[in-house]
Order: sequence, then C-alpha cells, then structure tokens
Amino acid sequence: MSAQKKVAFYTLGCKLNFSETSTIARNFQGEGFERVDFTEKADIYVINTCSVTDNADKRFKTIVKSALKQNEKAFLIAIGCYAQLKPEELAAVDGVDLVLGATEKFKVTNYINDLTKNDLGEVHSCEIEEANFYESSYSFGDRTRAFLKVQDGCDYKCTYCTIPLARGISRSDTLENVLQNAEEISKKGIKEIVLTGVNIGDYGKGELGNKKHEHTFFELVQALDKVNGIHRLRISSIEPNLLKNETIEFVANSNSFVPHFHIPLQSGSNELLKLMKRRYPREIYTDRVLSIKKLMTNACIGVDVIVGFPGETDELFLETYNYLNELDISYLHVFTYSERPNTEAVEMPNVVPLKVRNKRSKMLRGLSVKKRRAFYESQLGNSLTVLFESDNKKGYMFGFTENYVKVKTPWNPELVNTLHKIKLTKIDEDGLVRFNWIKESSIV
Repeated sequence: MSAQKKVAFYTLGCKLNFSETSTIARNFQGEGFERVDFTEKADIYVINTCSVTDNADKRFKTIVKSALKQNEKAFLIAIGCYAQLKPEELAAVDGVDLVLGATEKFKVTNYINDLTKNDLGEVHSCEIEEANFYESSYSFGDRTRAFLKVQDGCDYKCTYCTIPLARGISRSDTLENVLQNAEEISKKGIKEIVLTGVNIGDYGKGELGNKKHEHTFFELVQALDKVNGIHRLRISSIEPNLLKNETIEFVANSNSFVPHFHIPLQSGSNELLKLMKRRYPREIYTDRVLSIKKLMTNACIGVDVIVGFPGETDELFLETYNYLNELDISYLHVFTYSERPNTEAVEMPNVVPLKVRNKRSKMLRGLSVKKRRAFYESQLGNSLTVLFESDNKKGYMFGFTENYVKVKTPWNPELVNTLHKIKLTKIDEDGLVRFNWIKESSIV
C-alpha cells in the first residue's frame, strides 16, 4: 500500500478493546500507513465494536456516519465483539466495507487488497470455537496509562452475557510474554500499567494452549511487581471469587500495585445471583471488601451492578440498593439490563419493564455519586501521588491518585505523564478534587 494512506480508529467498550486497537494500529503503521485521529480525513476507518449493551450496538451506525462525513469514499472496517456476534448485520450497514471476526481482526491488513468501496460489506468471520489461540496486546500512545492484555475469553456461563460467544474460551498470554510487554511499556516512559482481559482472575488457563493453569493470577502479580521501571500497576475488573486474600495481602505491601480494585457484583441479592449463574454468594463479596479495607483503609473499590434483570422485584432491587448503600465501596458502574440474543436470560419470565429498569438505574447512579463524594471526602487532608493525563478541557487538566481520586489543576503541558506528591484540600463544584503542591513534589 502507498505510504501516504491514512488510517483512523474508533474504540467502543472496554480497556481490553483499547489494548487491541492500539496493537492493530501499530500493525498498520508497520505496513506503512499513517495513523490519524478519527475526526480527520482518512482512507480507512477501523471501528472496534462492543456488544455488552444495546447502546454500544446503536452507537455503531452513528460512528459510521461520522466517518463518512470526513470522507465519503473511505474504506470502513468493523472488528470486535459485535462484529463476531452479528457480522451480517454490520455488513448491511450503509458504508461498511469489511467485517472481521474474532480470529481475523489481528490480520486486518491481509484482507485489504484495494480500497474500493463495496456495495455490501464483505464478511470474514470464524466459528467462535476457532478462537482458541492467544494474541498479545497492549495500548501505547493513546493515553497516559497503558492497558496490558494478559488474558482473553471466558469459560463462565453467566445467563445475561454474550462475551464467551464473542471471544471464545478462557486463554492466557504466557508469563514470559506479559513480563516482556510490561518491560517494553516501561521503556517507552509510561508510568502506569492497567492489567486487562475478559476474566483476568482466571489468568494462567490456556497459557500454553491447554486447559491447565500453568500459572495463577497471584503468581502473575508477584512477577510483575519485580519488573524494573514500572511506577504503578493497577488491576482492572476481577471476579470476587477469583480475588484471593493472598493477592489482596500482596497488593497491600506491593512496590508497584496500587490500592484500587474494581470488583463486579451485578446484584446484591443471592436469589438473582443464582439466576445470573454468578459463581459466588453476596457473602463472599462482602468478605472481599472487608479484607481490602482492613489492610488498605484508603483503597478505592469500584463495583459493577446490573439493574432490571428478569425476576428483579422491587424488594430484590431494594435489597441490592441497601446492600450497596451500607457497603464501604467508592463508586458504581451501573448497567441497565438489555436482552441479548442466544443467552439464557432472554428466555426468562418476569421481565422488568424498561421504564422500571431506567428508574432503578437512575437511583443507583445517584447512589454512585453519593458514594464517590463520600470516598473523596474521606481522602481530604491525605498526601497522595497523582499521575497527570494529557487532556486539556476548558483550560484544566486532570490526574488520578494511586487510589483513583480524580484531581484537577490549570492546564500545564509540562505536567503531562509526570507523578507528583500532593495534598488533597477540597472538592470542587464539579465533584473533582483540588489540592496543594507538596514542596519539591515532582517524582518523575
């Protein structure tokens, strides 16, 4: 291809998608393409899709239209979970030229013979059983933090979830590869690495192409903590039944791992957890939160929760609400249940009306604001370390402390990707935290 050809990327969904988009973008650049921002005119637009909720599905068409506004002759490619689950549906969207499934997306440049637009999108999609090999990925250059993929796929059978159908069986990168990627990231000057995957607590399964666990997640954490040059390591979403006390204890005394955990709950009702086929009762979740807070009083704990699951009565919803209200957690990610084809839940009785789902979602989002505010207030007066990010929004820049307090300060490009000791002083009108510099605070 001509060295002048330009390619742009748009990523929907999770940190795992961001890590894979970044890797695919580097593959394009290795083939002589120039990467540009999605808002610029490009010859090729690649959209990495998500299918966790209806909203992600609906956004796809809007993103396609915005790309075609930049260049109506551009070649449009869809990859990702939605592309694996519903390739024909995406291919039928006006303007889409190529749809690649789970095993094909990392070989996208092999499928581009010319950039002539197609009347109907061309589909190359595998049976999900064929997605049984592992592709290493990490993000670089997109954000201050790097997302490092350590695991892919899932063997769990949660009744609401399509991810196993979109990504296949649970499989892991080799420990050697993960450590090598972490070293590469640190050498690029990145200060923070976020571990990501579909079910990262299952790390080690399929590491050498078999079902056995060659290593455990705890062994991965121990090994990463010894890598030179990494200032911060952050664990992204991890199942409560896979977050062992040994890992919590290690993080509490770690050189690099920060006191921040994101632990999916989905429901505070044991009755609903059973219907969802989650692998833990509420009591295990409580134990994990108490274990973290006992060893790390300033730890930030984020929670995923689903509202409106079939069978969720007013009483069961209030059970979840009251449980979360009383639990020492820091914020919520609230998902309004949406019916997904080929899942068990879509056939379940006692469907919750959309209006009720939305009302409950609003209540939990309000609770999340209250919880985050209370957590931020508990941190006022503390001396913490902030890593500043690169966004300039209305003359302000932002950063996150090790325990995920978001702070703001007037824009200064020299602060981007630097670590500083600060003392948290007050919560601003926008809910973000202001601070005082600690003298000679620059760490890096």
